[in-house]
Amino acid sequence: MSHTGYLGLGSNIGDRRAHLQAAVDTLGRHGVRVLRSSSVYDTEPVGLILDQPEFLNACVEIDTAHGPAELLDACKAVEREVGRTAGGPRHGPRVIDVDVLLLGDLEYVSERLCLPHEQVTSRRFVLVPLLELDPDLTLPGGARLSDSLAALGGGQDVRLAGPPLNVPSAPGDVHTTV
Repeated sequence: MSHTGYLGLGSNIGDRRAHLQAAVDTLGRHGVRVLRSSSVYDTEPVGLILDQPEFLNACVEIDTAHGPAELLDACKAVEREVGRTAGGPRHGPRVIDVDVLLLGDLEYVSERLCLPHEQVTSRRFVLVPLLELDPDLTLPGGARLSDSLAALGGGQDVRLAGPPLNVPSAPGDVHTTV
């Protein structure tokens, strides 16, 4: 069974856009086909460690036969291949972050993963690119993500930084821009 879902990508170390692109390029080797990419956004750090470089963030729409646990494993493998090392402080600086945000209408909870992602409705750097991909996107149960974005207060600066990432048209194909 195939699922459409959404991943969040982030980087704030080194060539941030190149790291995001490398993640997109690598996902296909792990059974995750990237269908579309949002634009890329500069975003201020959010969470436990605010004194760090700004992030470059994007969201991608995916298609995969993986279930939630297998998709998380694929995302962790991509992070390792792109250069993320284990350890480091939670919400700290990182070469790449690949988060599973939504996987169809699945609701899933384990020690390692919660779907929908537990912070999908509270993070502007997730909501802005997600809603660029699908302005009518809803959570399982029907809550509109556009309503979540409208309800956010100030802060969490998100600025357009560049065009969408290049997405392979099929596994192994040459890249095309959406």
